[in-house]
Amino acid sequence: MGSQGGFYQSKEFLDLVKSIGEARSKAEEDRIVLNEIEILKRRIAEPDIPKRKMKEYIIRLVYVEMLGHDTSFGYIHAVKMTHDDSLLVKRTGYLAVTLFLNEDHDLIILIVNTIQKDLKSDNYLVVCAALNAVCKLINEETIPAVLPQVVELLAHPKEAVRKKAIMALHRFYQKSPSSVSHLVSNFRKRLCDNDPGVMGATLCPLFDLITIDVNPYKDLVISFVSILKQVAERRLPKVYDYHQMPAPFIQIKLLKILALLGSGDKQASENMYTVVGDIFRKCDSSSNIGNAVLYECICCVSSLYPNPKLLESATDVISRFLKSDSHNLKYMGIDALGRLIKISPEIAEQHQLAVIDCLEDPDDTLKRKTFELLYKMTKSTNVEVIVDRMIDYMISINDNHYKTEIASRCVELAEQFAPSNQWFIQTMNKVFEHAGDLVNIKVAHNLMRLIAEGFGEDDDTAYSQLRSSAVESYLCILGEPKLPSVFLQVICWVLGEYGTADGKFTASYITGKLCDVAEAYSNDETVKAYAVTALMKIYAIEIAAGRKVDMLPECQSLMEELLASHSTDLQQRANELQVVIDLDAHAVECIMPSDASCEDIEVDEGLSFLNGYIQESIEEGAQPYIPESERSGMLIISNFSNQDHHEAPLHGLRFEAYELPKSAVQSWIPPVSLASTELVQVPEPMYPRESYQTPVSSVSSDAGSSELKLRLDGVQKKWGRPTYSPATSTSNSTSQKTVNGITQVDGTSTANSRTRETYDSRKPHVEISPEKQKLAASLFGGSSKLEKRPATGHKISEASSHTVEKSHVPKSSMEVASEKTAPVQQPPDLLDLGEPTFTSTAPSVDPFKQLDGLLDTTEVTSAASHGSAAASRSPDIIALYAETPAGIHDKDDTDLLSGLSNPSMSNMPDGARTMQPMQSSKGPNPKDSLEKDALVRHMGVTPSSQNPNLFKDLFG
Repeated sequence: MGSQGGFYQSKEFLDLVKSIGEARSKAEEDRIVLNEIEILKRRIAEPDIPKRKMKEYIIRLVYVEMLGHDTSFGYIHAVKMTHDDSLLVKRTGYLAVTLFLNEDHDLIILIVNTIQKDLKSDNYLVVCAALNAVCKLINEETIPAVLPQVVELLAHPKEAVRKKAIMALHRFYQKSPSSVSHLVSNFRKRLCDNDPGVMGATLCPLFDLITIDVNPYKDLVISFVSILKQVAERRLPKVYDYHQMPAPFIQIKLLKILALLGSGDKQASENMYTVVGDIFRKCDSSSNIGNAVLYECICCVSSLYPNPKLLESATDVISRFLKSDSHNLKYMGIDALGRLIKISPEIAEQHQLAVIDCLEDPDDTLKRKTFELLYKMTKSTNVEVIVDRMIDYMISINDNHYKTEIASRCVELAEQFAPSNQWFIQTMNKVFEHAGDLVNIKVAHNLMRLIAEGFGEDDDTAYSQLRSSAVESYLCILGEPKLPSVFLQVICWVLGEYGTADGKFTASYITGKLCDVAEAYSNDETVKAYAVTALMKIYAIEIAAGRKVDMLPECQSLMEELLASHSTDLQQRANELQVVIDLDAHAVECIMPSDASCEDIEVDEGLSFLNGYIQESIEEGAQPYIPESERSGMLIISNFSNQDHHEAPLHGLRFEAYELPKSAVQSWIPPVSLASTELVQVPEPMYPRESYQTPVSSVSSDAGSSELKLRLDGVQKKWGRPTYSPATSTSNSTSQKTVNGITQVDGTSTANSRTRETYDSRKPHVEISPEKQKLAASLFGGSSKLEKRPATGHKISEASSHTVEKSHVPKSSMEVASEKTAPVQQPPDLLDLGEPTFTSTAPSVDPFKQLDGLLDTTEVTSAASHGSAAASRSPDIIALYAETPAGIHDKDDTDLLSGLSNPSMSNMPDGARTMQPMQSSKGPNPKDSLEKDALVRHMGVTPSSQNPNLFKDLFG
C-alpha cells in the first residue's frame, strides 16, 4: 500500500490525485483513470481485505466515478460496507452508495433492511448516516418501509437527528405527497422546536405546502412574523451568523413565506409591515448576503398589500443597486424595479437615466433584463421609442431564440399601443422583414385579423386607411430581393382581399405582382398557394362588379404550370380558379362574397341535416351509430359458424386478472363406450413452426353407438392465431397409412393460406398519438380541440415478434355430431396466446389423431381450465390416465388438459421429431399399469419399447 500520506490516505491515492491534477489533456487523464480502474478491479476482488484498505478502495472508486468513469463493479462492495459494525466504515459505505446508486437501482433492496436497523440505533451518528441515505435512495415504493421509524425520530433528543428527520419527511413529500399528507401537523409542531436548525429545516416543507394552498396556513402568520423578528434582533446564537448577518438564509425563507401569505390579504400584510421595515433599516448592504436579504424584502413588498413607507424604502434600495458599479447589483435593481412597476408605475420615472445606462451597457444579460423592464413599463406615449430600440437590438443579435421572443413582444406592444395605422404597418413590416420565419405563424394570422377587423373602432374611414396603407407598403416591399415565407403569406392575403378595394391599383397590376411572387418563390408551395387564392379573389371581385376579366399571359402560364404540379393542393386551387372565371356574376358573388373574411361561419357539428337520412336507414334495418365513449372496451363476438368470415374481433385492453382454474365437472359416461374401448394417454407430436388443420376420421365402436366428439362450438377466439382447428369434411388429404392399428391421414390443409391472408389483411393501422396532434396544432395554429380517433382494437404484445392476428375456427363434423348429443356444460373460453412463426416444412404424420373421437366430454371441461396456456401447440386431447396433479405444467410444453406432461423432443436430421422417454415416479403402480397395458394391446396399440409400464415410458 505504501506509506501513509495526509488525511490518513495512502501515498498511492495521493499520487493518483496529483497525477490527475497535472494531466495536460483529457486523453492523458482518461489513461490514468483507466489504469486505476484496472488496479482497483484486481485488488477489490482479493479475499480477506482489511477494512482500512477496503475503505480506501471505495473512496478511490468514488473519485473515479466523479470523473465520469464507470465503477459499477464496486457497487456491491459499497453496499456491503453499509452492513459493517464499524462507524467509520458504515458512514463511508453510506456515502459511497448515495453517490453511486439512484433510487431505482437494483441494489436498493439490499440496503432497505440495513437502513431500518440503523434508524433504531443508539448511536445518533449511525442514525444520521441512515437518514442521509433515506433522503437519497428511498423511492416511492419503499417509503412505507421506513416512514414509521422516521416519524419516531422527530422526537429524538439530538437536534441533528430531528433536523435530518424533517428533511427526510420533506423528501418523502416531494416524491409522494399522499404518503405523508397525514403528517403535515408534525411540521407545525417542529416549527416551535427549541433548536433553530430544526426550525429552519421545517421552513422548507412548509414553504412547499403554502405554495400549493395558502389558506390552511393563514393562522401561522403571527408565528412567522415572531420568528423573523427574533432573527432580525439577533436573538439566535452567533453560530448562525454569516458575514455578520443574523441567520440570513432563515430570513430569506421567511420573507418568501410571508410574501405568499400576504398576497392579496390586507389584514395579513398589516401584521408584516413592521418587521419588514425593520429589516430594511437594519440590513447591511456592504456584503452580498445583505444585498440578497434586501432584494428578498423588495420581492416581499411587491407581493404585500401596498404600503407607502415600504415602497419608499424599497425605492431607496433599488436606487443604490442601480448606481452601483457591480453588474450583479444593477441586474438585481432592474429586476426589482420591474416588480414594483406593477404597484407604482411612477417609480420607474425616478430612475430613467439609470435604466438608459443599463440599456446601453455592453453586458448582454443586463441589457436583456432592461428590455424586459421596458416591456413592462410601455404605454402609448413611449411605445414608439421602446419598440424601435427593441427592433434595433433584435437586428443586432444572432440568438434566434431571443430574437423570436423580442419579435413577439414588439408585435404585442404594437397591437396594444399603436399611435397610428401607418406606424403599426411599418413596425410589423420591420418585424417580419428582420425576424424572418422566426416569427410565429400565429402572429401572421393576428396581423391578418387586425387588418380585416381594425382596432375595434367603428370608423369606416379608419378601416379603409389601414387597409390602403397596408396595400401600398406591401407593394413597395415586394421589390426586396428576399422576403420570409410568413411575410409573403401575409402580403398575398392582403393584396387579394384589399388590393383593388380603394381603386388606386388596377386588377391587372395586382395580379401581375402576385404572379411575380409565385414565380420568384417557386420552391415554396405555401406562398404559391396563397398567391393563387389571391388571384382568385381579385378575379371574383372583378366578375362580381360586372367588369370584364382579362387574364394576363403570365397568369395563364402559371395556371398551366400548377395544373401539372405534383401538389394536389396547387392543382385544386388552379382548377377552382379556372372554374370561377367561367361563372356568372351572381354565382361568383354567392361563392366568394366581398370583404367577408371576418364573418363568422356557422358549423353544424351535429350534422342535423342528415337526421332524415339516418332515420330512414334505421327503419330499413341499418345499425345505429355507437359513440366512441360507449364503443371503448366492447368485445364483438364473431360468428364462428361462418367458415370464410375473417373479420377479427375487436376488443379493448383488458386489465382484470385471470380467473382461477375451474375444477372439471364430471359428466355421465355411457357404459357402452367404456366397455368396448379403453383410451390410451398418448401425446401428439408437436409442430411448433407450422399451423395446420387436423384431419379427423371417425372410429366406429362395436355397438355402432354415436361417437363422443370434442365440443368446440361457442368457443371464443382471443389474442392470437389458432393452432388447433378441426378440419371440415372437405379438407385436403393426400395419403393414408396405418399406425398401431389406426388409420391416419397425412396431408396439409388450407389453414396456412387462410392464416397468411388474414395476417396480411388485418395489419393494425398506424394511429397518430394525441401528443403529436397537439404539437401540430400548437405549431400551425390549429384548433386545440382535437378529435379523438377510434381505437383500432389491435393491441401489440411486447413479447411477440410479429403482429398478433386473429381468425375464426370453422365448425367441423365433430361439432355437428356433438350438438346432437345430450346437452353438457358449456366449456370456458380457450385463450390463444401463442404466435408461431410460419415456415415451410414437410407434411407431418399425427399417429394418434383418430383418437379424438374417443374423448369424453369430461376431458373437454377439464381442458378449458388450462386453455390459456396452450396456444401455440396442437393439444393432447386424451388425459384419462394422467396422474399428474392439476396445476403442474411444463413451462415449454403446456397442455390444454390439466395434469398432462409432454415428453421431451429431439430434432432428427430430416426435420422430424422423436420422443425421448424420461423416467419419473408419476403414474399408477406396476400392477395397474400391466392391466392397462393389456387393454391397450387389445385395442391394437403397441408400446413404444419393452418397458411393460407403458405410461411411464410415454409420459415420464
